[in-house]
Amino acid sequence: MQKTEFALEFEKVKENGGGIPVVIVAAGNASRMKGQDKQMAELCGIPVIVRTLRAFENCPEISEITVVTKEEKIADIQNLGNRYAVSKLKNIIVGGSCRAESVMKGVALYKGRADKVLTHDGARPLVNNTVIGNVINALKDFGSVTCAVRINDTVKRVNADGIATETVNREGLVSIQTPQGVDTEIFLNTCQNADLSIFTDDTSVMEYAGLKTKIVEGHADNIKITTPEDMAKAENILKKEW
Repeated sequence: MQKTEFALEFEKVKENGGGIPVVIVAAGNASRMKGQDKQMAELCGIPVIVRTLRAFENCPEISEITVVTKEEKIADIQNLGNRYAVSKLKNIIVGGSCRAESVMKGVALYKGRADKVLTHDGARPLVNNTVIGNVINALKDFGSVTCAVRINDTVKRVNADGIATETVNREGLVSIQTPQGVDTEIFLNTCQNADLSIFTDDTSVMEYAGLKTKIVEGHADNIKITTPEDMAKAENILKKEW
């Protein structure tokens, strides 16, 4: 019987092995998707979460995958993992009340097992091996790493009335993406002693602990799907690759 694309990818990953785990966060409410579940929405025929899982499945430097999601999505994600032969998907757990709590639950699975862990947004399905590798390489020397892209647009600060109050100097400004990398023990210890609702990304937790975050190169195509317009943009990116 002829092997499917996913079976062939599975064999390739199995041969290459891996080294660092990743926690993928897919527990958000998708409030700006107009009622559509962005994780399950099909992106050129394949669910968004599957494209995200496959990105890490096909990266030889990744050892295993943990997904943090809502309780009602666990069975669906497990079924998709089986269907698309995501062999590195080892854990699917229920998230918390905010992003940092969800990540903490995922990272806690690796306490005593992995010194460093990657974290990634489930809604960033177009991440590539180069970006993942950039973060992993920097994580060898730093306890807090994130990928990012430079901001090229003019940036203004706006008040509650929608009036621009300041044009911000964009020199040195970047737009943060994922994956990010953290020191497992420091991340967990910090989460236990902080208000988790104040953190907007995972390196913010590390900065709260006093660490400096290393910024590495991301990619313009590594977009986060938040709105229906983002879905259309992601589809256009994929079609250009074909």
